[in-house]
Amino acid sequence: MRLWSIHPKYLDSKGLVALWREGLLARAVLQEETKGYKNHPQLIRFKNHENPLAAINTYLLNVYRESERRSYNFNRNKIGLEFTEVRINVTQGQIIYELKHLKSKLKTRDPIKYSEIEKLTIPDINPIFHIVVGDIETWEVVKNY
Repeated sequence: MRLWSIHPKYLDSKGLVALWREGLLARAVLQEETKGYKNHPQLIRFKNHENPLAAINTYLLNVYRESERRSYNFNRNKIGLEFTEVRINVTQGQIIYELKHLKSKLKTRDPIKYSEIEKLTIPDINPIFHIVVGDIETWEVVKNY
């Protein structure tokens, strides 16, 4: 499961579809509708939010908006109606790490999308997040790039 902090506009089609599915899985976990993934580290920041369900709905709404921009057919009804304006902190280090991680994936999977972000150093983020100073998040499983 990867719940990207960076804005979904940077993802290729496979990445955006995977993010939608994984976000819906995360939502099911937060609603206690599944037995698996309950302790997945990517969920920590949503679980720590004052309203976890509203936070994941808001996250998914931003993914949904990107799907609309691309004329994809994601089902808006799957994310509910409760949202939040209370943002989740994400560190600068995490954002930079995720960008490197995405570039690594896109270099082989979607060279055209890779070329669009190759020179990008500071990406936009999903609007549910707020950037703070810091290294890679402690919950991240770090790979060297």
